[in-house]
Amino acid sequence: MTTPATAAGALRALLAGPDRYERTHDRGTAIPSGTTLNSVAVSRHVATVDLSARYDDGGGSLSMRARLAQVVFTATRFPAIEKVRFELDGKPVTAFGGEGIVLNKPVGRADFEDLAPAILVESPLIGDSIRTPVRVWGSANTFEATIRLKITDAAGRTAANIYATATSGTGTRGTFDVTIPYTATRSGAGMLTAYWDSPEDGRAVIEDTVPLTVRR
Repeated sequence: MTTPATAAGALRALLAGPDRYERTHDRGTAIPSGTTLNSVAVSRHVATVDLSARYDDGGGSLSMRARLAQVVFTATRFPAIEKVRFELDGKPVTAFGGEGIVLNKPVGRADFEDLAPAILVESPLIGDSIRTPVRVWGSANTFEATIRLKITDAAGRTAANIYATATSGTGTRGTFDVTIPYTATRSGAGMLTAYWDSPEDGRAVIEDTVPLTVRR
């Protein structure tokens, strides 16, 4: 799997929906099948994303917000983009769907914070092949900004398990970017698990899992 190098490429991959590998690992989408990308234009850190009218079809408020969030989080993976303005077939969207979600200004990740996991791994992506050391980056909103990142190898053994700290937490989403050395006993299908330790009882609260090919 090749990670798209541009926002347009990433959005087209998103609109194509999960492939067979992603579906077998419980990845889904709220975006209606058949939605296509007309264009993406970026100015002053705002991406104007023009989608086909199919994007607006069906679903209640949760489905509508989820599909908006998917586009926003995908576009804003790129440093040049902080917010998204939506269009449908060239027409600006000020109210979205039958629920009338207000979109009269550009929206960003903070507008969909309630839909994001407490730890969101943005790289590596599902299905990527990694070698040691591996760079892991994303965002988090956890107690005292502390997160745990565990790599499991093809033998089911823990190849690495580290603490990391996001730039902010405890109610405010921050970012993290760490390079993790690991020791794998066998190459093959593995897993990156992002979690945090509950301050109440110390139990592991798993927030994101990323199936990977882990190379020795």
